[in-house]
Amino acid sequence: SGSMDSCLMIWSMRPQMRAYRFVGHKDAVMCVQFSPSGHLVASGSRDKTVRLWVPSVKGESTVFKAHTATVRSVHFSSDGQSLVTASDDKTIKVWTVHRQKFLFSLSQHINWVRCARFSPDGRLIVSASDDKTVKVWDKTSRECIHSFCEHGGFVNHVDFHPSGTCIATAATDNTVKVWDVRMNRLLQHYQGNAVVNSLSFHPSGNYLVTASNDSTLKILDLLEGRLLYTLHGHQGPATCVAFSRAGDFFASGGSDEQVMVWKTNFDAADYGDGLKTQKSATSVDETHHTLVSEMNCGVHLKKTKSQDSGKNQEQQEEETSLTNTLEHIMGQLDVLTQTISILEQRLTLTEDKLKECLENQQKIIQNQTS
Repeated sequence: SGSMDSCLMIWSMRPQMRAYRFVGHKDAVMCVQFSPSGHLVASGSRDKTVRLWVPSVKGESTVFKAHTATVRSVHFSSDGQSLVTASDDKTIKVWTVHRQKFLFSLSQHINWVRCARFSPDGRLIVSASDDKTVKVWDKTSRECIHSFCEHGGFVNHVDFHPSGTCIATAATDNTVKVWDVRMNRLLQHYQGNAVVNSLSFHPSGNYLVTASNDSTLKILDLLEGRLLYTLHGHQGPATCVAFSRAGDFFASGGSDEQVMVWKTNFDAADYGDGLKTQKSATSVDETHHTLVSEMNCGVHLKKTKSQDSGKNQEQQEEETSLTNTLEHIMGQLDVLTQTISILEQRLTLTEDKLKECLENQQKIIQNQTS
């Protein structure tokens, strides 16, 4: 995870394991990504540089310098050989990872470039910008082959569907859009109530998770084309979200200085059973205050079949719809329960800190009087 404190944190998913804190950037770290092999981590910063880190105790890094403004996005190609970066200097740059050389620049955007991604096969690059466009580039010819101009606001994020045939975009016009990059047409449109900062496809390609300024994460069912449900946990804008490579977890970051790890359960037999807190751990660093909570987030709606074959189809559909609605409400109540649990943990943490401060204050007074 990257932070405004200019540090990079590498968290271990194993219990009781210490996190690595990497220092090197001179300003806020805007973006981070592991290489496909997991042997490297790329980061982009407000200090205009890109760094490649070896995620070990030493925390060694090499610096890439070519951008002339804040670096907003870093992304490895699926073979791990190339890196694409996006910047406020209105350019997208491509680098070789192992030779650590700058290759070429793509510069048709007329405002800050927020995000750039390789397609799964590495042949295309897609970029999202504050000029309200999403551009698709051919990596070989280095030409822009199409621009999507339908967003009514800055485009914060873009990502490729695992199949490589579609892209999803998130924007300040409170929408998420899914596009077909073969036919260059809009496939799906999701209207929200707040600015959408980030999104991530589940590896199956059937779900999309989004992070918004209203502090929520939303799970979208792409097969049915609808919002499944909303997750509450962050205390301020949710700034980033990403599924793990296997899709069994997703992590979210927020302006509340929290990194949250959620456990998915898409194959849960019952919607309600899929929402059970497994464990919660608190890790406090000098500048990175982080609560890591693992939660099951099942989004499988159980379809109930009518036992009475004599009932007409319309009645069956009504009953199924009612059952699904009730199950969805139950699921949302469970989410509220989990949110209260997280708040209680935070309150306990705050109380402990306050107690510690008061004890220290008393010791200082006693020392002064003696």
